[in-house]
Amino acid sequence: MPSFSIALSGLQADSVSLNTIGNNLANLNTTAFKKQGTTFEDLFYQQIGTSGSNNPLQVGAGTRVSGTATNFLQGTLLPTGNSTDMALSGDGFFVVQQGGQQSLTRAGDFQLSQSGQLITGDGASVMGYPVQNGAVNVNAGLTPMNLPVGVTQAAQATQNISITANLNAGATVGTQFTTPVKIYDSLGQSHAMTVTYTKTGLNTWDYSIALPAGDATGAPVNNTGTMTFDSNGNLVSPTGSINGISFPSLTNGSSNLTFDWNLTSGGNPTITQTTAASTTGATQQDGYASGNYQGFTVDSSGVVTATFDNGHKAVVGQIAVARVTNTQGLVMTGHNNYATTSASGDAVIGVAGTGGRASIEDATLEQSNVDIAQEFSDLIVAQRSFEANSKTITAFDSITQTTLGMIR
Repeated sequence: MPSFSIALSGLQADSVSLNTIGNNLANLNTTAFKKQGTTFEDLFYQQIGTSGSNNPLQVGAGTRVSGTATNFLQGTLLPTGNSTDMALSGDGFFVVQQGGQQSLTRAGDFQLSQSGQLITGDGASVMGYPVQNGAVNVNAGLTPMNLPVGVTQAAQATQNISITANLNAGATVGTQFTTPVKIYDSLGQSHAMTVTYTKTGLNTWDYSIALPAGDATGAPVNNTGTMTFDSNGNLVSPTGSINGISFPSLTNGSSNLTFDWNLTSGGNPTITQTTAASTTGATQQDGYASGNYQGFTVDSSGVVTATFDNGHKAVVGQIAVARVTNTQGLVMTGHNNYATTSASGDAVIGVAGTGGRASIEDATLEQSNVDIAQEFSDLIVAQRSFEANSKTITAFDSITQTTLGMIR
């Protein structure tokens, strides 16, 4: 008598294959979805005798699903222009956490909560490294990434200035040249400070630093002096920096404005004297007015930088990226998430772009890696296989009915 279990095992295996293909097609547009494939293996065999040459005569018992492998090939990276969207270029996963449970995901279609926390569409927090003492601490534990939404950044008074300029060595004694520098006090108000250079002799210039009349009532401190150059036009005095330049008693009620003037960059003087015309190449200072949060950017290593409408930027954290030894050992938990198992090994979490981890593409999303043409082709094969096993059951049923008829 024929065994219906053989054909039934084929139907069961084909059902799994059809379900897998159907799931792939259903997730054709799911962000960073990874398609799966079904593999089969034959079951045990019954030896019913041997042939005349002593070869075994065996009859199989059917088939079963041996695995559903996930294809982790990267999907197409599609720019979106939305800073909350991120994609991983290479191997690795974002780390997310919800209810104390940590998961991995490739889907970077994040969003900001009302409080400024970076979250997934399902509400899980995107994890990363915090900023401590003004710098990212990758040795600290992972924390949820938060953006300063609705925050007004406090003003910072200028503490350092730098000027790149050339003074005309051929100028006559008494010639003056000025450089304007915008600086900020503790309240964030700007002041149009000027530095005036006056040639006093061969290779010597006096300098004087002043604020506009009425900006401060106190006597300035350390705001005048003499610069001396050698025969090659290099500044020999003063060297390094001029420290403790101060304008006390500002009329707007801010703190005394005190800063240093850095005279070197990379070990080279920023003030020179040549026969070229006196010019100012560039000015720099580190103060700024208060500013409101505008948005953020993420670089390839995951560093999150907030921008403010005062033109200032501040690093607020660094998004973590994880790798596992065996990606096939991961368990899909839904919502685009994966969980580690003993088969996958623990997640090794670190900085994007290091240790074989993917780099991060900002304002970009990874697309599903499902190939619709391939899935349709696989669907036809699975359908034909299912129909063939159905036909086998029909044939077995007909034979069984014939056998029963013989008995009657």
